[in-house]
Amino acid sequence: MGKRYNLMKIDFSKIVTIPKDFYWLNEPTYRLAQGLMITTKPETDFWQRTHYGFQRDDGHCLLTHIDGDFTIETHTQFNPVSQYDQCGLMIRLDRENWIKCSVEYEDAMHSRLGSVVTNEGFSDWATQDMPSSTKAMHYLIERKGNDFLIRYALNHHEWHQMRIAHLRRCQETLKIGIYACSPVGKGFECQFNEIKITQKT
Repeated sequence: MGKRYNLMKIDFSKIVTIPKDFYWLNEPTYRLAQGLMITTKPETDFWQRTHYGFQRDDGHCLLTHIDGDFTIETHTQFNPVSQYDQCGLMIRLDRENWIKCSVEYEDAMHSRLGSVVTNEGFSDWATQDMPSSTKAMHYLIERKGNDFLIRYALNHHEWHQMRIAHLRRCQETLKIGIYACSPVGKGFECQFNEIKITQKT
């Protein structure tokens, strides 16, 4: 059974332990300092089958359970070093049904702002170009039933739509939170400054 939050905001710079309603999926090396500082483990990823053929579900997530409609928002800073290094938001039913959004690093010049929607064990990846000079991002995902509106902002004030998506095997209770992974690299460092969850009533 999930939690119900009218409004819950975690400022990671002001806490010394992970909140009791949250838990790690594939716990990384981390510390709480000026924010939640995560160092990803090598060759970690979330992906199911499509195009590449492989199945990976060993990236790092900090999750909580929540019922019904909601909005979740985070702000993250990142220093990628290898192709596909990424960090952002995760919405999850199980290993074969989930949504993630992030900037995925390509090289010193180019990255991809994108979202992956995985339905019944098959992932897709929708992207747009983003300069690799981008080192921070705000993400927001809003749930309405089985539908999800995904947005991003560079400055927290000008939100831009990335995508509207559908999870076919959605349930009342979902796991939501933040994630990071390094699909081909030896790991990288990223920082999450906050999580904000608003319950829809």
